[in-house]
Amino acid sequence: MKYQTELKDNIVFIRLEGDLVAGTDTQQMIDSVDELQQGEVLLCAIDLSNVRFMDSGGMGVLVSLLTRFRNRGGELVLIKPSDHIRKLLIVTKLNAIFTIAENDDFAAQFLKESIY
Repeated sequence: MKYQTELKDNIVFIRLEGDLVAGTDTQQMIDSVDELQQGEVLLCAIDLSNVRFMDSGGMGVLVSLLTRFRNRGGELVLIKPSDHIRKLLIVTKLNAIFTIAENDDFAAQFLKESIY
């Protein structure tokens, strides 16, 4: 899995590509998010549009990140999950706890409204 982080308007955008499975890459991503949270970043948007596959470990990573942000009074949204990932979220009922945005603008608007 590859990932990029971008901080824009106090929102960390994480762009994922490849397979979202628990491992070294995902731990590095979590560590980099933890560092950003130390700087008081409370909002996160994870772009899943280029994720081909996600296993239970990958789902655990998403839930862990959501929990970290909400525990600090923040929020996290998922941006445009692929059809395969969207189906997994529905089957596992994780679609009930995650907000899904269709693009960066909607994600940013939702996140800003969620803390004000």
